[in-house]
Amino acid sequence: MSQAMVVYQERASSRKRVFITDCEGPISKNDNAFELASHYIPNGDKFFSIVSKYDDVLADVLKRPNYKAGDTLRLILPFFKAYDVTNEKMIKFSRESILLVPKADQTLKEINERMPAYIVSTSYEPYIKALCDVVGFPFKNTFCTKLNIDTYSITEEERKRLRELSQEIADMKMIEIPEGAENLADFSEEDQRTIKRLDEIFFDEIPKMEIGRILKEINPIGGPEKANAVRKIVEELRLELYDVMYVGDSITDVEAFRLVRENEGITISFNGNKYAVREADIGICSFDTLPLISFALMFKKRGREGVMELLNEFLRTQPPLEEAFEEAYKKRSSVFVWLTDKNREEFGKMSSKFRREVRGEKIGRLG
Repeated sequence: MSQAMVVYQERASSRKRVFITDCEGPISKNDNAFELASHYIPNGDKFFSIVSKYDDVLADVLKRPNYKAGDTLRLILPFFKAYDVTNEKMIKFSRESILLVPKADQTLKEINERMPAYIVSTSYEPYIKALCDVVGFPFKNTFCTKLNIDTYSITEEERKRLRELSQEIADMKMIEIPEGAENLADFSEEDQRTIKRLDEIFFDEIPKMEIGRILKEINPIGGPEKANAVRKIVEELRLELYDVMYVGDSITDVEAFRLVRENEGITISFNGNKYAVREADIGICSFDTLPLISFALMFKKRGREGVMELLNEFLRTQPPLEEAFEEAYKKRSSVFVWLTDKNREEFGKMSSKFRREVRGEKIGRLG
């Protein structure tokens, strides 16, 4: 081994590194906003699913200016006010509904004891506080969507109108995003009408209401805000971006993934949907979070190179992808892959299916 390589390995093993993870998906099975909507809004599961798909359209296809993935959590807030959701109700519901991915509490504890660990989540603050209490994770090491819904007022006329609009949205047909869509003309005529109608509701009618200011003032931690959170963590710890391991599972993680990958850190799609798989270095599908401990501790010890070697060890005994997934379903175990242009599409489809198995069909289909 050359002297230069020895020096590199010594530096690699002595560096401080950080573990950053999304919450809903890698840590919990919840989609708290979806569950709140389902609980408090009539036909709320369908309502939320339509708005979430609209979010995917605006953020990933149409790339609407000043709009980012995860802004669903902003769009639905006027409707929460219309159905009398309060801070107290959000806190109580969140505490009572937390459902962890198996071993998530152990995973966070073991990683946090050995290296700096952070949660960067689009979720509302009441949910993240409740989750931190359950798993014993320091809330000061989290980034999430700040919200005090009680400070916003709504008129009775607005309340009535928003309740009408919520049911109009819930009655809409689900939007289908065509493969490779780049603009509105790529959608079916029916879906174009749906998208235009949603534009009218969220960007014309509601902003004119008194409650409309909530759309301007609440800033969900999604898309670029997650990337900004990663930058802030790195700056505070006096690290470099290649010292970051980032774990995510959805469209809100895409920009954080890109930031870390471009700077040669490590990104992991954990039970991710197609958006996460498209941008990550490593794909993991697992019924529990224990694999994250192995990868995080190897990353702490030897950085990106060590993680690649550990993954290769796993892959030596893993059968071809389709067989590996069949085995994982039977044994409630895990599947690993180093993501490339050749396998992203295949793994993405299998990961999306696995995601629905772990988190439930309705939540698993959300972006």
